[in-house]
Amino acid sequence: QVQLVESGGGLVQPGGSLRLSCAASGSIFSLNAMGWYRQAPGKERELVADITSGGITNYVDSVKGRFTISRDNAKNTVYLQMNSLKPEDTAVYYCNARVVVIITGYRHLEVWGQGTLVTVSS
Repeated sequence: QVQLVESGGGLVQPGGSLRLSCAASGSIFSLNAMGWYRQAPGKERELVADITSGGITNYVDSVKGRFTISRDNAKNTVYLQMNSLKPEDTAVYYCNARVVVIITGYRHLEVWGQGTLVTVSS
């Protein structure tokens, strides 16, 4: 089936930068909206940023001006460039995608990556 493979997480000092990537693979007819969610210990999962197939972006207020989401449709890949990282950005980051596959008919699916840990600490 469709899989999302994430990479780029790790340990970084406050003020540093990381770039997350998420590549979709499998039998995909159409790759629609893609996004990044995060979940810190003891907190609910929240939407960080998403991007439509046409390139329209949306960000949670806490990351505006610091994070940039982008996509490369030729590679079925979405990126999250994270600058000026803060300790409160520490969380497991999950890639999300809405895809259309064809079996007998069309199927609309929501797919999640396995998560990648981002730790911002001195």
